[in-house]
Amino acid sequence: MSLRVAAKRLASRLAMTTTTTTTTRGAASTAVPTTRELGKVYNDWTKDEVRALYARPLLELVYDAAKTHRMHHDPRQVQQCTLLSIKTGGCPETCNYCAQSSSWKGETKLKAEKLMGVEEVIEAAKRAKESGSTRFCMGTAWRGPSQVGAGQFERVLEMTSQVRDMGMEVCATLGMLTPEQALKLKEAGLTAYNHNLDTSPEYYDKVTSSRKYEDRLNTIAAVREAGISVCCGGILGLGEEEADRASLMTVLATLPEHPESVPINALVPVEGTPFKDLKPPSGLEMVRAIAVARILMPATVVRLSAGRINMSPETQALCFLAGANSVFTGDKLLTTPNNEKDSDSFLFEELGLEGRPAFVPYAAGAASSDGSEWEHHQKQQVQ
Repeated sequence: MSLRVAAKRLASRLAMTTTTTTTTRGAASTAVPTTRELGKVYNDWTKDEVRALYARPLLELVYDAAKTHRMHHDPRQVQQCTLLSIKTGGCPETCNYCAQSSSWKGETKLKAEKLMGVEEVIEAAKRAKESGSTRFCMGTAWRGPSQVGAGQFERVLEMTSQVRDMGMEVCATLGMLTPEQALKLKEAGLTAYNHNLDTSPEYYDKVTSSRKYEDRLNTIAAVREAGISVCCGGILGLGEEEADRASLMTVLATLPEHPESVPINALVPVEGTPFKDLKPPSGLEMVRAIAVARILMPATVVRLSAGRINMSPETQALCFLAGANSVFTGDKLLTTPNNEKDSDSFLFEELGLEGRPAFVPYAAGAASSDGSEWEHHQKQQVQ
């Protein structure tokens, strides 16, 4: 069975098993008996199991997450990544949290910009590498490459190849992909493709009306079928309930293969968007989500992403203890502010953390993540 078919069946199964069961914090930790071995990779988690896990006392949850983390990862190693918006604004999608949607450009005052040139992007990648980043991520405000001319997608492919030749991991988030587009990105040397599910399948229509949950799953399937590592996570603070967060984690943890990376984002409300008045999640809510993700997907890299700028050093430290092992550096994450370099350097030194080198093998990733395929490609080019 292809991953695309599996994704379709997964979407249907999740939609059919929606429940309204609520649990009490702490008591639910024993509500669903489980014989799961801590640190072992499973792809058959149930919603009830994940909800019970989500409802455990926080300190017990973090303790088990920290143990799990050390089974698969160096706890001192945290990858620094840089995310650059190479095409800002003018997006036809209607994501209610995003300033880049053309649907509310009058309210956000964000002007659509043209796709950046290759040289400009490569210079930004060089600066990121000099600052300690080992993964360079490029984002476009597109519904997908099919929305734009072939020349623009070819330019992104050239950017991908040149960043990879610099010895950096390279990730892209370009919207929905066809299988053919995914294969072209693989041939260009793409390390990973980011395509977040954002929230649960049950709550998804409250977040956007311009696409379906199954569209996201289909792109994830196309990426994995092409042999590219998957980077897929969600956003907390979109107005969802805790049950929705558990449901999102269930989807991620029951994919045919766990994602190489799972970004955990906190909503950064942007003036002019429909979600401008929503309250972002608390620091402890972020810690809980990271701990749950770590236990459910032991070998996956958990990326502490948007919203980190609002966290205290103490909260970030707890996130790292719970299993986060990647952060985004740089002035911005697409269009939202991010932590300053000096504060990150101080935090790393204070906590005894060190950066993760490029192409350290990802236990949950495809061969595109460890650099072996690209090294083989380069040797063939020389011959």
